[in-house]
Amino acid sequence: MTTPIRSLESNHEPSSILREIQTALRDLRFGAVEITVHNGQVVQIERKEKFRLQAQSGAGKTT
Repeated sequence: MTTPIRSLESNHEPSSILREIQTALRDLRFGAVEITVHNGQVVQIERKEKFRLQAQSGAGKTT
């Protein structure tokens, strides 16, 4: 899944950055949110999501 690149104004409002972080965290069950900072400013927010699959009982067994 590709996430569109969002642009924030050059003088980022802390509230807009917090909203972006909240959006990245929304509905995240397993994964990570990485925040990249350069020269004291947030420049990137990356969301990595993992989907855990559980084998059904009896799957792969032959009788």
